[in-house]
Amino acid sequence: MSETIHTEPEVLTDPTDVICSTSIERIVTGRNAALARIEALILQLDDISLLTFSLGAGTAKEWGMQQYRYDCLLMEKADKAMKVITRNLDRSIWRDLMKRSGMLSIMDAEARDQWYRSLEGNDIPAVSEANILSTFEQLHLNKGKVFERGVINVFKGLSWDFKTNSPCKFGVKIIVTGLVKYDRWGFGLNHGWQRDRLADLERMLMILDEKPVPDNRSDVTRRLGDHIDANRHNNCYEDEMFTIRYFRKGTAHITFKRPELVDKLNDIVAKHFPGILAAK
Repeated sequence: MSETIHTEPEVLTDPTDVICSTSIERIVTGRNAALARIEALILQLDDISLLTFSLGAGTAKEWGMQQYRYDCLLMEKADKAMKVITRNLDRSIWRDLMKRSGMLSIMDAEARDQWYRSLEGNDIPAVSEANILSTFEQLHLNKGKVFERGVINVFKGLSWDFKTNSPCKFGVKIIVTGLVKYDRWGFGLNHGWQRDRLADLERMLMILDEKPVPDNRSDVTRRLGDHIDANRHNNCYEDEMFTIRYFRKGTAHITFKRPELVDKLNDIVAKHFPGILAAK
């Protein structure tokens, strides 16, 4: 067992550092200015439509669109359009802020999905300085819990049908099902929750190792997928964190190459399930 538990990744060291060099004030001011100009544009376009309609030339919905005539919000009445446009802008800004904050890197797939789904409703918090600071201050305070929850979710997602998977801790090797498929062309990497869990596992190990977390364009699932695509009949992949052997029935044996990091994972497991490692 390791002596220290590293569950405080170096993100959100202060709520005002969330946006790095980009000023919160600039974002809020720019957002408000953009909305004001959009509303002015809609009102101006509405006035032009009244003029062209009086000339028998129809409204902007007729002469201003090539196709999908009624899909453009700029052609709607301002009170209706601005509600939707404001939500769309705020949704995109919140997503960008979250990406800049570093919080996504310590969230597991389930937590990220919950965050994104929370932005799909009609009650998105307005992008304001107060809302940004309060939201990310709370995330900053809870970042350790968020990271630990991800570790526990991966641990609880292991199948106890395999003796190799200990119900008490992460072993030197774990076995997962459904990570790969096999057909007449050879192996292929499946899409789904097992793939997400593998990416979560790498992200956690990289954070515990205090290394930069790869994004989804270069994480272990992308590298594994590229390896399988280039070597359809090979059944082994290796990188700095894992050796992965996969089989035609879809199972994969994932061996950890950094036992000291596994100890840190198990420190977190023991914290949430007191006594199980000692009992084992």
